[in-house]
Amino acid sequence: MAAHGAGAGGRVTITEIARRAGVSVPTVSRVVNGRSDVSPGTRARVEDLLRRHGYRKRPTTPPSRAALLDLVFNDLDSPWAVEIIRGVEEAAHAAGVGAVVSAIHGRSGDAREWMRNLRARASAGVVLVTSTLEPVLLEELRILGVPLVLVDPAGSPALDVPTIGAANWSGGMAATAHLLSLGHRRIGMIAGPPRLLCSRARLDGYRAALENAGVPADDSLVVPGDFRPESGFAGCNALLDLPDPPTAVFAAGDRMALGAIEALRGRGLRVPDHISVVGFDDLPEVRWSAPPLTTVRQPLADMGRLAARTVLRLTRGEQPDSPRVELGTELVVRASTAAPALPD
Repeated sequence: MAAHGAGAGGRVTITEIARRAGVSVPTVSRVVNGRSDVSPGTRARVEDLLRRHGYRKRPTTPPSRAALLDLVFNDLDSPWAVEIIRGVEEAAHAAGVGAVVSAIHGRSGDAREWMRNLRARASAGVVLVTSTLEPVLLEELRILGVPLVLVDPAGSPALDVPTIGAANWSGGMAATAHLLSLGHRRIGMIAGPPRLLCSRARLDGYRAALENAGVPADDSLVVPGDFRPESGFAGCNALLDLPDPPTAVFAAGDRMALGAIEALRGRGLRVPDHISVVGFDDLPEVRWSAPPLTTVRQPLADMGRLAARTVLRLTRGEQPDSPRVELGTELVVRASTAAPALPD
């Protein structure tokens, strides 16, 4: 199995060291880091295995000597990822550091293969985007002395891992408040995957805007999506099939908004004459959609730049100014929103 095979140069993984020593991975970590809370016999056994396999904690690597940063996504199938990559690459290039981009597709085997490759190329640090790693792999990063920064973390990160995100709650609230200000009261939402913190925050912002306006929440107006256009298409059709369909739709991602517009077009409905649509992201192509999309701009490239700079600070042994950073979002009004159509 990947977790138990030899690494670069024949070196085994931390997981294999722990298995051969008959101890847990955290115990190996404590030995590597010189902790005192390990029994003498266990320490001797682990140290012997570490020596035999040449496993050493890497020293902190200053940026001037750092060759690479690893940028890891769950998937690489959207312009959203391209914007993050652009920001990371710009910051890495300015520091004289290269960037390696990987996708782990949420699969354990892919993540372990990536970890083996990371050890082989001795990366200076890792930027992990909307993904999670198994605890054993996170522990191995700590043992290797490789700093980690999360961008839009999927779940609640460890307290010692810096995170970079956007103001998703206020963005969701701004999108919904804009539609309310135009006179809409039946506002559908195509939400993102609930496992992601950003999805839950955008949905909470939508609900908060309704509450502030005194508009009762209707759970039937919230449908699930996965940020792909297909889910926006399906979600919008589900909303249109309601006995009392919405007059506006807020999609928690631009690609879902584009799918929603296609669903409306397929039913002979015009945007915004019949239904208004708002997205979230402000991807480059949405200003050229038909009609140009009203959306919430999140600074994706800036998030990537800040994540890379934070990793480079950590390689110098410096701590970030704040372990949790949220960059501001901004409503961008274009031609896909208008007042509700008058009843026939």
